Amino acid sequence: MAASGSPTWLDGGEATAWRRFIAVVELLPGILDAQLRRDAGLTHFDYIVLTTLSEATDHTLRMSRLARETNATLPRLSHVASRLEKRGLVERVASDDDRRATDITLTETGWAKVVATAPGHVDTVRANVIDLLDPEDIADLDRLMAKILVRLDPDHRMAGRG
Repeated sequence: MAASGSPTWLDGGEATAWRRFIAVVELLPGILDAQLRRDAGLTHFDYIVLTTLSEATDHTLRMSRLARETNATLPRLSHVASRLEKRGLVERVASDDDRRATDITLTETGWAKVVATAPGHVDTVRANVIDLLDPEDIADLDRLMAKILVRLDPDHRMAGRG
């Protein structure tokens, strides 16, 4: 807001860029989710949880850390973990170093699911974003998202997720 309390309205170019950005933010998750549901029986968030665990040491994280890294509330993550646990994709156990805390581990079945699911997910990301851009566009996209993430994610919790 401007000092007087009235907003500084977006000019024509800013408004167009903003509307296009919002359109991508709204449309892309649905495309990613639809492919993952169709091909793997997973939601996009399920896949983010599984891939985050796949990248962790021993494929294990404390639930509270996994919640931070996936930008989830603990209740939401607990619900998703229950669903994934019923499918044999993850296990929840009391933490070795703090019995009050819960760790979540990607099972061998979960790892196999990530390995089987990743190619279709990457194909969808390529078809809908990456392959539409030239190398300079990719560098620009990276630079622009990094600038925005400095404000939205100053602790770098979501760095590298996708």
